[in-house]
Amino acid sequence: MPEIHIPKLDDHQEGPAPAPAKAARPARGKSLLTIALEVLLISVGVFLGLAGEQWREDRRHRELAESSLRRLRTEIETNRKAVAAVKDYHVKTYESLRAYFGKERKARNAADVHIQGLQFVFFEETAWNLTLTTQALTYIDRDLAFALSRLYGEQRISSELTRGMSQAMYMLSIPDNFDGFAAAAGTYYGDMVIQEPKLIEHYDEILPQIDRALGERIGDRHASNQ
Repeated sequence: MPEIHIPKLDDHQEGPAPAPAKAARPARGKSLLTIALEVLLISVGVFLGLAGEQWREDRRHRELAESSLRRLRTEIETNRKAVAAVKDYHVKTYESLRAYFGKERKARNAADVHIQGLQFVFFEETAWNLTLTTQALTYIDRDLAFALSRLYGEQRISSELTRGMSQAMYMLSIPDNFDGFAAAAGTYYGDMVIQEPKLIEHYDEILPQIDRALGERIGDRHASNQ
């Protein structure tokens, strides 16, 4: 009879499962230091990013102000030359008109009034309008910005006087109503002989101010590049 082997229960009984190894705890001091360093690096990065953006914005404002001042300087020089070219003629014509009206009506002779055209001044304002549109005036020195605004305001007054005289010139017939035309011209020139010397004076005051502002800005730019 063959031998029958009966397995013992102990042969199939597994031993107790080994206890899981405990995960090593990270050192608490090292974890806090790492977090602190990460926070510090993030803060520094944000600060440098904001500082760089502010620097680029300031540089853009300086360049905008500088380019605007250069255009304004050219425009102001053009307007000054235009005023200087007719200033003496306006004085001479005004004196001629005063002499004409100083006589009695019967003694007046239109030939005594030497009017060689009214010789208006049409001011350039493109650079000024562009400065206002781009808000570049905000980045220009306040005193200089005030002086520029005052100058262009005075030019607008002269332009309004010129516009009024232009309308009167077309409404009044010189052959039929010379006295009416001469009276309007006398009023116009009377204002201009006061206004134009002031403009020349303010042109001569503001041009050196613009030169100083441009010189300072160029010097600051060169210093920042070094």
